[in-house]
Amino acid sequence: MQALSRRISILAFALGAAACGDDDSFSPTVETVAGSYTATTFTLSSVVGEINLLSGGATVTMDLATDGTTTGRLFVPDVGTGGSDLEEDLAGTWSLTDSTVTFDQSEATFIPQIDFTASPNRLTGEGTFSGGTLRLVLTKE
Repeated sequence: MQALSRRISILAFALGAAACGDDDSFSPTVETVAGSYTATTFTLSSVVGEINLLSGGATVTMDLATDGTTTGRLFVPDVGTGGSDLEEDLAGTWSLTDSTVTFDQSEATFIPQIDFTASPNRLTGEGTFSGGTLRLVLTKE
């Protein structure tokens, strides 16, 4: 009986210790944030509803180098001038302050206007533009 009680105590301790290992302990650094990212969420919400831009053919890919530079591509079909595709080069720079990632890019896109929050293998950003809320989640490959 004592052996069973001891095993239960050890199991309870192990489960409690595992529960303490959550994402709150993540402290982003340039090295842990740098990498290749792809959009896994790209939505636009307004009073008329939510549009999933990824399901409509949009893509966002971005590489963040440890030297603070970026390369990548933003593509959204049929939203440019006269219904053309929007395709932008995402070359530029990125910086990390605490857990916030900001971008400075030569092309005029929405990305530099959004602060992204770094979490393990993910950057999450959200901004309001012309009454709509744009949400972009970039996941490290």
